[in-house]
Amino acid sequence: MTLDVAAVRAAYPALADGYAYLDGAAGTQVPAPVIDAISAAHRSGLGNAGGAFPASQRADAVTAQCRQAVADLTGGSAEGVILGPNMTTLTYRLAGTLARAWGPGDEVVVSRLDHDANIRPWVQAAVRAGAVVRWAEVELPAGELPAGQYDSLLSERTVLVAVTAASNVLGTRPPVAEITARARAVGALSYVDGVHATPHGPTDVAALGADFYATSAYKWSGPHVGAVVADPGLLETLHPDKLEPAPGTVPERFERGTPPFADLAGVTAAVDHLASLEPSAAGTRRERLLASMAAAHDHEQALFQVLLDGLGAMPGVTLYGKAPRRTATAYFTVAGRAPATVAEHLAGRKVNVWNGHNYAWELTGVLGIRDAGSAVRAGLVHYNDRSDVDRLLAAVAELAG
Repeated sequence: MTLDVAAVRAAYPALADGYAYLDGAAGTQVPAPVIDAISAAHRSGLGNAGGAFPASQRADAVTAQCRQAVADLTGGSAEGVILGPNMTTLTYRLAGTLARAWGPGDEVVVSRLDHDANIRPWVQAAVRAGAVVRWAEVELPAGELPAGQYDSLLSERTVLVAVTAASNVLGTRPPVAEITARARAVGALSYVDGVHATPHGPTDVAALGADFYATSAYKWSGPHVGAVVADPGLLETLHPDKLEPAPGTVPERFERGTPPFADLAGVTAAVDHLASLEPSAAGTRRERLLASMAAAHDHEQALFQVLLDGLGAMPGVTLYGKAPRRTATAYFTVAGRAPATVAEHLAGRKVNVWNGHNYAWELTGVLGIRDAGSAVRAGLVHYNDRSDVDRLLAAVAELAG
């Protein structure tokens, strides 16, 4: 299946401004159906949840539809979809809840490949509980996270393993299923950060072995809404802090305050949009998502090879990460140029990229580049095309040459 990228791009109003949006790893642009869904939800009239009147019932329906959409995207259960403002907030909330059962001698395993949002909440919770923090290390220069090292990191005292499904700067896709299987064998839970992985291919939380899978809609063409997908039965065993009158049911008891109902309608529209990327796909929304996201993955990887080949041929350009399985995310430096200077130069050529550690705090420290401004990140998503890549390469060449 070949993605019709021209048709895809036509759905994104922002792409008409003449810029090459290669900043998708920090957040994607939003297609017209998502904008329309959010606007329509506001126009229809929304009330708070649980009321007897139509506006409230619309809010209830929007929430239920959003949970089902996220479940279809990830292969999870709608009854186990926790919604919140972002992945970081939800991870802190779950870390605080899980850590109630931890004590001195218990062990938590985190990885230096991860975004800090899947490290610091667990480290801080472990310290408060008196638990031990163990670190899975990144293998350089490939940027891999070998699963074998977990054999010596895990024990019968391990209570949780936190690991990313894809590095947000190197793109590395570690062997998550192998890692979570090892965690399960010693009775530990696995918390998988899928924020960077979800936009770049089909997702199956069961195949990953994730007890908790976190994702953010703004990374896959939706609004700023986060979600954690878990087994409802597991959530039933957990009791987070909540207001006394707030719902005590699962997953509602993990959600604090009134949600942004119109944005939840936008999340559903974003999932429907992703399911439509491959027009010939048929079947349920889940089946269409699997086909469409596979097509998006193939499209991104083909462009990524052009990007890697082009950057790799330039004198003075250093590319970080060489894992064979990774998202279409390039992290690089240009000799004699600060990463911020490179990003500013590209912005002047109407190419959007990010520079800096991008919250990969531990990883950029391991790479030895954090104190020097880290690197430049260019990330491809399904709406990028060859012209975006060519413009970036031409702009970098002006500096590298």
